[in-house]
Formats: sequence, structure tokens, C-alpha cells
Amino acid sequence: MRIVLALDEPHGPRIAAELEADGHQVLIAGPALAVVAEAIAPGTRVHEALAPAELMIVGAARGVLTPELVAACDRQAVRIVALASRPADARLAVSFGLSAPLPLESYARSIVAAAQAGIAPVAAPPTGRIIAVWGPQGAPGRTTVAVELAAALGSRGRRAALIDADTHAPSIAVGLGLPEESPGVAAACRRAATGALDAAELTRIAVPLGGAGTDVDVLTGLNRPSRWPELSAGRLGAVLEAARTWSPQTIVDVGAPLERDEEIVSDLEGPRRNAATLAALEHADHVIAVATADPVGIARFIRAHAELRALVGQTPVHVVVNRLRTGALGADARGQVRRALERFAGVADVAFLPHDPRAADAALLAARPVAQTSPRSALAQAVRRFAAPFEAPLAAAPADGGRGRAGERRGAEARRRREPGADRRRDARRQAA
Repeated sequence: MRIVLALDEPHGPRIAAELEADGHQVLIAGPALAVVAEAIAPGTRVHEALAPAELMIVGAARGVLTPELVAACDRQAVRIVALASRPADARLAVSFGLSAPLPLESYARSIVAAAQAGIAPVAAPPTGRIIAVWGPQGAPGRTTVAVELAAALGSRGRRAALIDADTHAPSIAVGLGLPEESPGVAAACRRAATGALDAAELTRIAVPLGGAGTDVDVLTGLNRPSRWPELSAGRLGAVLEAARTWSPQTIVDVGAPLERDEEIVSDLEGPRRNAATLAALEHADHVIAVATADPVGIARFIRAHAELRALVGQTPVHVVVNRLRTGALGADARGQVRRALERFAGVADVAFLPHDPRAADAALLAARPVAQTSPRSALAQAVRRFAAPFEAPLAAAPADGGRGRAGERRGAEARRRREPGADRRRDARRQAA
């Protein structure tokens, strides 16, 4: 085969040598970024080499595997085989309709065999869920809960997405040490307005959170709150619907106000600052409502909860009481909060997150989630317990646990042996025989 190779050291030179040893013709071989930049630029040496090429081997990474490169290879009928080392890079390749990437350590023969086999692209991921995190005025900890929930759902082999749709006080980028200049949710809304937003584009725009055992992509918020008109209801709604094909779980951090003051002042269609919050809540499959565990916070939550319920209708609302401590409520703080919410808001099922200032401060200092800086803290453990029902399932195991019918028989026999009186019944059967 005639091959163009866009891979960095040490894998690029190794694979090139293996290809030539197997009798294949390597037309171009070089660092990924340099080869890709020339491949999409007409008149360059690499671009001219695409015409006779049959295969392009490229590393699946942001900035390397791009829509322009895929389009250039499509025009020349050049098959692409991507190599990846991270789950995020593998998803990027699949989002472009390519076959599932091979590991970077693959041998040249395996790569060529995959190209010749014409493996069908991996099917699009199942429809994901939208989880909106809301809370009343007074900083109850909406962003903290959203970040920690995303970190919990994007761990242990699972993945999640996090969107900052707060038009009043966006703070996820600062809290996680992510660049505020990144395209973020505003760019996603602009692409949605032109009908050009899909899972591949969301992957390109998002910023990976990073960290060991964490697979979370983040759409950062507005770098200036005055840009709130860019997050209209229609645009954000389109972003959230596109996110369903992008991530199994998408956590959306929204602002506190639920008022529709602009509609009272004027019936003309125009920008509405709370439109993003309202749209996120209306599109959500689940709503996490956050309250602060003190008298003022509970009173604010009770007043706003009725308005929230009227807005979301039958959408499940999961109440989380944050910063639980006895200092602000006295003895039996948990019981007092439960009784107040059940009596005045009709909320019987409540989850509690402890007041853990040491873990929260350490996470803020490191600009990382608590789940990464203090995984054994009381706060991190409480969030993991709360997040467990929302976790997307991993690849399902066979119904019989992979044992087959023989395994079923052995398992049934083992269960019978453990039953009380099993030994006596077995002895009786032997004597009868």
C-alpha cells in the first residue's frame, strides 16, 4: 500500500520502518502536526502525496485529527486509520465517523490489516441524559455540586460532560483552572445557530478536565457576564440536544433566578437573561436542587422550590442540602432540615453533603475537584454516594456472568449445597438408592 504517516516519535519512525520492511511504500512520514498542516494546504508536498496514497495513519488528538484533514482525505479517497492512547482521543476519531482507533503501540501489520478489513465505524453512543444543577440565590454551592457530580460520574471507566450555563456568575473555568479564553458554551451556541453543531464539534470546543481516573469534558462559561445575550433559549437548547449524542451524562450548572421579568415588561421577542437557565431546566431529564443547611438558606429554598416545580413539571427533582453542620442549626441538624422541607415544601427525599471546609479549600487552592485532591474526604464520599444512581452503565456482562449453561448448573448445585439440610437430603437419597 501507498501510505502517508503522521505520527510523532517514537511510534512514527518505528511504524514507518515496519511498513517498509513489509513491502509497503511510505510516501510521507513526519511529525503529526507538520504533516497534517501540509495535508490540508493545497500545493504542498504532503497535499500532493495524498492523490496517489491509499492510506493515512494519524494520531487521534485535538489539533491533529481535524474536520479539514478528514475532508481532504475524503476528496482523495484516502482511508484513515487513527491511533489513540486516551479515551477522549478515541471518541474524537469515532465522532468523525472513523473506525475505532487502534492503540499507539500497534504493529504496522495490525494497522494495515485494519485498513484492508474496512471495519465499520462504531455506532453513535446512546442518547445521553441532561442533569441541571440549580439552587436559589445566596451561593448554596451549585457550582461545587455540579463539578463534583461531573467528576464522580466521569470516573471508573465512565465519562461525563460539564457545561457552565450560568449567565449571572459563571465560575467553572476559574474554579478548575481552565483558560477563560477557551471557546466554551458561547462558541457552541454560535455553532448551534448555524446548524453546524454535532458531537465532533463539541469535542473540538470542549476542554478536557484531566486528572487520573477522570474523563470529563468541560464547556466553560462566559468570560464576561455582559455577553449573556449569546446564550439564548433556542441556542442553548440546541447545544443540550447535541450533547445527548456527545456524552452519556451532561451536567449543566445554571444561574439562580427563574424570573421572566422581560416578558412582563414587553411582549416582544428579545434577549432574556434568564433564558439559559429556563432552557436548561426545561430540557433536563433530572434537576438537582441545592440548598444551604442554615435557616436563611432553607427559607430561600422553600420559597423558590414552588417556582421550580411549576417550571419543570414532571421532571424528577433531587434535593441536596449542602454544608450540613450543627453550628448553624443546633442539635439534630439533619432532622430539623428534613422536617422543615417535608412540612413547607413537600420534599421527603433529601440528600445531605457535609460541611468540609478543609477539603473544599484544598480543591480551590489546587483548582481541581475535591474528588481528585481529597478523594477520601467526607464531602467526596457523600457526592459519590449521591451520584451512584445517575451513573451510566458500563458494557453489560452476559446474563449468566459469562459462565454458560454448565456454569449455571454448577452455580445451582453450589447454592443447593449451601442450603440448610442439604447434607441430610443428599444422604437420604443415597440410602434410598
